[in-house]
Amino acid sequence: MNRKYRKTIIAGNWKMNKTPAETKKMFEELKVACGKQKWCDVVLCVPFVDIPAAVRASRDAKIAVAAQNMHYEEKGAFTGEVSAEMLKELGVKFVVIGHSERREYYGETDKTVNLKVKKALEVGLRPIICVGETLEQREFDVTAEHITMQVKIALAGVPAEKMRKIVFAYEPIWAIGTGKTATAEQAEEVCGLIRAVIRAKYGARTARAVTIQYGGSMNPKNAAELLSKPDVDGGLIGGASLKTEDFAAVINAANQ
Repeated sequence: MNRKYRKTIIAGNWKMNKTPAETKKMFEELKVACGKQKWCDVVLCVPFVDIPAAVRASRDAKIAVAAQNMHYEEKGAFTGEVSAEMLKELGVKFVVIGHSERREYYGETDKTVNLKVKKALEVGLRPIICVGETLEQREFDVTAEHITMQVKIALAGVPAEKMRKIVFAYEPIWAIGTGKTATAEQAEEVCGLIRAVIRAKYGARTARAVTIQYGGSMNPKNAAELLSKPDVDGGLIGGASLKTEDFAAVINAANQ
């Protein structure tokens, strides 16, 4: 982490877990378990049906609410989709865009990621842009090329003045839900690469200001080591965010 230039953000991605009642309960538990966060912001990325309960609960807990997806159109014949304007009106602050599960199971592409990023920024949401490589891509030594392409396409048409609103999350696909974790050195290498791509496009000052998270099975045991790296500015937490004790431990590691 480098707190001099940018904010540390710990975000929990609940995926398809927890009911509205369970959402309220966990926010109440986190308020007690975490207290005031000195150095980091906390975000919870909840299912659509949990958003109203999360927004109500977040007012006292000082936790920002994120959606896990959105459509890039304002409205239309898109059954089952939700627009950025709808999320904004509900009180959502962040939105996850391009998670590997969305790419794999629902046909999300680099192009649709770019469209969603621009729409989110247009309405005032902060996008958490996910990028990452498969195990095969890592073994063939094309991680850098793949990540570079994802970052460049995601940011196509995004002006420099909007970059402070953007968060990147590096999620090695081979480490999501598998129990495997990139080493702190591997996480730092790719997070540093993402920052270098931003630097080449927007300059050093802008690159220094962008928060880049690690999103591959961060947990209480490895959080401190991962967060000790200068280009790892937080985490996009999956499984560990579903348990109050585990998520609080990661938050507390970021506050040291």
